[in-house]
Amino acid sequence: MNDCIVIIPTYNEIENIESIVRAVLSQHKSFHLLIIDDNSPDHTADKVVALQEEFQERLFLEKRAKKSGLGTAYVHGFRWALERKYDFIFEMDADFSHNPNDLEKLYDACHFGGAALAVGSRYVTGVNVVNWPLSRVLMSYFASVYVKFITGMKIHDATAGFVCYKREVLEKINLNKIKFVGYAFQIEMKYRTYCAKFEITEVPIIFTDRTKGVSKMSNAIIKEAILGVISLRLKKIFNTL
Repeated sequence: MNDCIVIIPTYNEIENIESIVRAVLSQHKSFHLLIIDDNSPDHTADKVVALQEEFQERLFLEKRAKKSGLGTAYVHGFRWALERKYDFIFEMDADFSHNPNDLEKLYDACHFGGAALAVGSRYVTGVNVVNWPLSRVLMSYFASVYVKFITGMKIHDATAGFVCYKREVLEKINLNKIKFVGYAFQIEMKYRTYCAKFEITEVPIIFTDRTKGVSKMSNAIIKEAILGVISLRLKKIFNTL
């Protein structure tokens, strides 16, 4: 049984899906890969099905009926992975903004370094972002500063979506209570991990903006993140987290 599963949610990623599957599954460290597709109109899931013939028992697909948000996709994947006894559960994007070559760095931080959650961080050693406009970099960077101020977490990249969890973290967190679906989901998971007193380590990575496909960023996602941080802190204060 492989001990590592990488979860990638997809919606209209036909331009990236085959390349990212091959990149993840060609790493020196053996990973399994779970694609959670929200019924992409561009037939992303059909391409995954075709690739499963080549990567039998390593590539898995969960196809959902409709687009339901990043957070719910990851929670679906967490449950799937926990049922199958994986020890290390990863999140990453399909668009190569997260370099598959960095997966093993996150694994090493958890397996050998004692972290319960390893975060692929854009900001722990400065600003390591390629091809983003300055406005986007500033928004992302100061979002993490804002999260640190409100929550007290000492994490430089609270909205990072490239992470590795040890299974005991996801077993401890009540996944039924996860509320948020966009960037706020990433903040919420880190905050719940922090409040449960697990060790969190940031691993420096270089983040490269997508060159194919369309970003899923929206004003609603930004608003959810801003208000969600305050909501999480208040729940912690009143012991309702």
